[in-house]
Amino acid sequence: MFKKRENVAEIEEGNLLSPKFDNDGLIPVIAMCHKTKDILMHGFMNVEAFKKTIETKEAHYFSRSRKEIWHKGKTSGFVQKVIEIRIDDDQDSVWLTVDIGDGASCHVGYRSCFYRSIPLGQIDDGKKIEMKFLEKDKKFDPEKIYKGQPNPTKI
Repeated sequence: MFKKRENVAEIEEGNLLSPKFDNDGLIPVIAMCHKTKDILMHGFMNVEAFKKTIETKEAHYFSRSRKEIWHKGKTSGFVQKVIEIRIDDDQDSVWLTVDIGDGASCHVGYRSCFYRSIPLGQIDDGKKIEMKFLEKDKKFDPEKIYKGQPNPTKI
């Protein structure tokens, strides 16, 4: 399925998929909305999740907290339909362009996991940095959708 990584020229200039998974067997993935071009989320795939994503045209990720593959949107109903998959120059990072309709990609309930921005400028060491919310309304109530499931955010 994936070509063995044998030389730099083939990896950078060749046309055969030769992804580089890290020591944990994972490759980082960014998902972008095909309509708005907003980054929706960052996640990871293992070989099986990458293969399922290619074959089903729906995003599958590997959950590092649950140690299992998850079909994005299976629980919430907001499946990421993959329109395009890109891989970077050295094939160690994946970029998905996805369609989520009017749904969401964030387990907190927002459309994007990147729903806050960090202000630029001088930092006052005595003051905490206050972020700005970019999304005001949640697309769903996570308490209802994920009732009884552990929160993936860890302290």
